[in-house]
Amino acid sequence: MQELAAVFSALRVGAAAIGFFACVALPAANARPQVPAEQRYDYYRGVLPSCADPGVFERIQSRFGAREGEFWKSGLTIVGFDGVREIGFRSQGLDLIPRRYCIARALFNNRSVRSVSYSIDEDLGIIGWGYDVEWCVEGLDRNHAFAPNCRMAQP
Repeated sequence: MQELAAVFSALRVGAAAIGFFACVALPAANARPQVPAEQRYDYYRGVLPSCADPGVFERIQSRFGAREGEFWKSGLTIVGFDGVREIGFRSQGLDLIPRRYCIARALFNNRSVRSVSYSIDEDLGIIGWGYDVEWCVEGLDRNHAFAPNCRMAQP
């Protein structure tokens, strides 16, 4: 009985060693070259509007106003932006969909100021043309889509 326990103990140690070395060697074994999205057959251009583009702000304002007015019935609207800065561009890698990550301060009709995190994403607009904007207003992510507190909207 003790011999059987010793055999199982040795097997466990061996399996643990194999698992450890497989995990250590796995990233190198599965590494693949990154093909920039601009060099694919169905390619991306990597050209996106700037963080301070008026069209980007118009999309955020209209979608925020529609959501707050129709769904939350708050009457809250964004009246302006300032403090705009880029916090990432293609942060997940060259071979994924080009995205520009930004943060700004939004000024509201109730005179409050909140931080807005947003990304400008290539070819995610209507029927895959143009760009789309994903955004999150800090403190107003009521359905927790970008929880915790808009952190998932940042790179």
